[in-house]
Amino acid sequence: MKYVIIGTGVAGIAAIEAIRSVDTAGEITVVGDDPHGFYSRPGLAYYLTGEVPDKQLFPQMAEEFRKLRFHYIKGHVTRILPAASRVDLQDGSSVTYGRLLLAIGASATPLTVPGAQLPGVVKLDHLDDARQILKFARRGKTAVVVGGGITALELTEAFVARGVKVHYLLRGDRYWSNVLDAQESRIIENRLREEGVQLHFHAEVIEVQGQNSVKSVRLLDGRVLRCDMVAYAIGIQPRLGLAREAGLAVDRGVLVNQFLESSVPGIYAAGDVAQVYDPVAGRSVLDSLWGPARDQGYTAGLNMAGRIKAYHKSVPFNVTRLAGLTTTIIGAVGHGRDDDLVGIARGDSETWRELPHAMIAQSGEVNRLRLLIGERTLVGAIVMGDQKLSMPLEKMIGNGADVSSIRDQLLAPGALIAEIVSTYWLEWSRQHA
Repeated sequence: MKYVIIGTGVAGIAAIEAIRSVDTAGEITVVGDDPHGFYSRPGLAYYLTGEVPDKQLFPQMAEEFRKLRFHYIKGHVTRILPAASRVDLQDGSSVTYGRLLLAIGASATPLTVPGAQLPGVVKLDHLDDARQILKFARRGKTAVVVGGGITALELTEAFVARGVKVHYLLRGDRYWSNVLDAQESRIIENRLREEGVQLHFHAEVIEVQGQNSVKSVRLLDGRVLRCDMVAYAIGIQPRLGLAREAGLAVDRGVLVNQFLESSVPGIYAAGDVAQVYDPVAGRSVLDSLWGPARDQGYTAGLNMAGRIKAYHKSVPFNVTRLAGLTTTIIGAVGHGRDDDLVGIARGDSETWRELPHAMIAQSGEVNRLRLLIGERTLVGAIVMGDQKLSMPLEKMIGNGADVSSIRDQLLAPGALIAEIVSTYWLEWSRQHA
């Protein structure tokens, strides 16, 4: 069997590992146009703040790649020809395949206002973007950051760490309102203010001003903010050009079945580009989290190699850092659409936005625990600060633990939620060991 994988992100690498676990003799070719190959994209935030050197972004060593025995082509795929089982490259060459995986990810939703092409307007898609941001940060004194999700906050913190003054613009009335509740948003906002970040709510850029470089931005309300840089993170868009031209069924992503196979037999998709059925939401959703991308890639690889396995989307689980505060988000916690985000934000899961009918119990200030409680189970949680309960809650939510016996305790006014959950976890884990 000849396998071709387009993309060098985590989904593509996981697919190679899965294929090799089944098929030790097949020929695997990987085609990627990222000049740096495979590296940790979540690590870029820590690279920007100076906490992680660029060498640590590359977790896979050359020797480990050699053991997987694949052929790597650094190049750009221009089209897929399913009838010929072939992909064509920009340099005029082509590669044939028996099974093909699209693991080409997504791109940052572009900023489309006048002046958005000026030097000093930056995004955070890949390592070269991060290096460009650092170059501008060395020269610049003031940055404007646009966007309402995790990536925009990472950009804000990167500039703060580099001694750059930051104006952070939010189109809504608080930070990340589709996932966080009002108190959680205020915790993050207050921490940003303590770091010297100037927050602007109900603020929207309509023009980046300057001639040969960024000088200022003009807002919808007429205000002008002087700055040297503009960084934006207003969502991402799956790279669908190849799939559309090849005749694959697409919606907002490449539509795949439970085996990660597209509408064209023999062509699979995984990661940011794939739109996968989610039993929690009851529909196909986009998911740009690192963990699911890896799981999807591995499952796709198994199916490509003939070991049939359905992909079961796990409960959304993400550990991130918001304004220096470790925050874990599990299951369904958000609601609706956030005007700060266009499409889906990097590090986001649409399942978080599918708020079920649930009661909410919460406690704490900075060390904060919020639970979404269904009729019999916990359906979501946010853990800010102290992370001792993150793993137990992930297990309980993921396995549908019946919390009927403690539901009334959790919902009682002034309940010591952490203590109740801890006691329940000890008993539940013993029973399910």
